[in-house]
Amino acid sequence: MRKITIAGCAALALLAGTLAQARPFDRLRGGDASAQIPQPPGKQALAYGSDKLQTLDYWPAQTGNRRAPLVIFVHGGGWKRGSKDNASGNFKAPHFTSAGYAYASLNYRLVPGATVEDQAADVAQAIRHLIDNSQKLGFDPGQIVIMGHSAGAHLVALVGTDEQYLRGAGLSFASIDGVIPIDGAAYDVPRQIADGGNFMHDTYVQAFGTDLARQHALSPTFQAPAPNAPAFLLIHVMRKDGVMQNQALETALRKAGTRIQRREFAGTGMKGHTEINRRLGDPAYPATPVVDAWLKGVFAH
Repeated sequence: MRKITIAGCAALALLAGTLAQARPFDRLRGGDASAQIPQPPGKQALAYGSDKLQTLDYWPAQTGNRRAPLVIFVHGGGWKRGSKDNASGNFKAPHFTSAGYAYASLNYRLVPGATVEDQAADVAQAIRHLIDNSQKLGFDPGQIVIMGHSAGAHLVALVGTDEQYLRGAGLSFASIDGVIPIDGAAYDVPRQIADGGNFMHDTYVQAFGTDLARQHALSPTFQAPAPNAPAFLLIHVMRKDGVMQNQALETALRKAGTRIQRREFAGTGMKGHTEINRRLGDPAYPATPVVDAWLKGVFAH
């Protein structure tokens, strides 16, 4: 066995110290080690309702700014599974809080124990709970963006296009500055359900039922001609149904006069669908600087 000299030990110690001082993201290059990313300090677990799933996690901005804007994340999972603990991706909280934002990730009641309407109401109620406690938590209640992935993308888009959910929580479109749906593909529910070859068909039917009027009411694309949240950023990978759905929602929002940006990123199938969520917040992932620039513009507007 080769002996390690005193000089070698010193060199190893120096290397270890350098790695310890590196940014968390820098230590993860070259592999999927997102679970190792240190999460920011100060997390608070909060309940915004009486159901065991009406809970959220909140992190203050690492800058110490008690008037920081707030970014809220809503997880995916086909409306029937997932949670704030395993569906948000581990880059988001450290990235957004280090960028000067407060960050929250919420749970909501799940199908079949609850309806999609209940879930959208949960998102709105969580926003209201955070606003009501903003002084204690330390963020600016006048600067809020909601984002969500997959089913969560549908829910934030629905809350951002159909004001009844915010009104039910005593809020309005003026209560949020913008919406970032991440790789959603259920903005036009009837069109998705009509695609009998889609492997998500049964999941869509379980969530939205077979009544066409209800499907339309729960479709952000059909709700978009009405007044909407002030601004949207649609980001998605190159899944065929996702591209079509995002393009249609963009068109509807643009016709309504809503500020809208849409950006496509590499990736197909479930691998791309998963990656855009898992890696958002990683500075090396192309969608991250796009979201960062958009947030700066929205909060400065």
